[in-house]
Amino acid sequence: MTPSESSMVILASEYLALRRGLGFDLRIHGRLLLDFARYADESGHRGAITLDLAIRWALRSKAGSAHIDQRLSIVRQFARHRVAFDPATEVPPPGLLGGFPRRRKPPHIYSDREITELLRAAAALRPRGGLRPQTYVTLFSLLTATGLRISEARRLTRDDVDLDAGLLVIREGKFRKSRLVPLHATVVQALRRYADLRDGYWKPAPSECFLRTEHASSLRMGAVHGTFSGLRSRLGWTAQGRARLPRIHDLRHTFAVRRLLRWYQEGADVDQKLPALATYLGHARVADTYWYLSAVPELLALTSQRFERFAQRETRRPR
Repeated sequence: MTPSESSMVILASEYLALRRGLGFDLRIHGRLLLDFARYADESGHRGAITLDLAIRWALRSKAGSAHIDQRLSIVRQFARHRVAFDPATEVPPPGLLGGFPRRRKPPHIYSDREITELLRAAAALRPRGGLRPQTYVTLFSLLTATGLRISEARRLTRDDVDLDAGLLVIREGKFRKSRLVPLHATVVQALRRYADLRDGYWKPAPSECFLRTEHASSLRMGAVHGTFSGLRSRLGWTAQGRARLPRIHDLRHTFAVRRLLRWYQEGADVDQKLPALATYLGHARVADTYWYLSAVPELLALTSQRFERFAQRETRRPR
């Protein structure tokens, strides 16, 4: 069998292994690409990727045009890789099915009042007086104070939380990158109180995880999102009057936006500081951090005001 006639699953698996070796996670994209590859093999397709094959697979989705466009973009990336090995490969062009470039929805930025309401609701979780309410208060507080991803906070082990040094060790976060996250003294105090409470609780069996509940040695993603969804409903939070329905991940956005707003208000050189914020947040590219400047009206307004002042100074400068 020639390389062009190899099983599409084999070719896709080799491509995913290469990308993951470069540090890309590709959990969702990988699952979809392998689904495409299985579809190609099971339908009897042989040889290079074709537009017809890519379109037929993309249109199998019933989730709407945005998802169809996403599926086609995954095949497009794979096809760009394959064309170097098989010139007969047809790369699906952008907008082939009339889709528009996907734009990130603006995040919901929590107010101080909303954060207070969330923490109070978490403290009232059952069992009253148990470990679970304190665990969720600590989780949501940590996300607010550090901008961690929920997956990074859930995976923290006892060894990852160095309260003496005031540091968190984030091991292989998104894009498989590790980093150190310095903590404010007040955050260290709160985490120390939680650790003492957790270790003094008599029910749980030993666990390496820093965050846990009475009956679970670690926080499962489904349980965390289910708990947050219940709290959101209890608080009556909807998308009405907001940029979007509040999510856990928006606590990370809130941290980033508040940091940028403070720098602008202090007159700091934001362009110079953005790389540091990108590193702290674990962004793969500084451009991902720059996105906040246009995603939030307050930051966009401050950016515009600063540029206007710069333009006025340039106009007055002698030529």
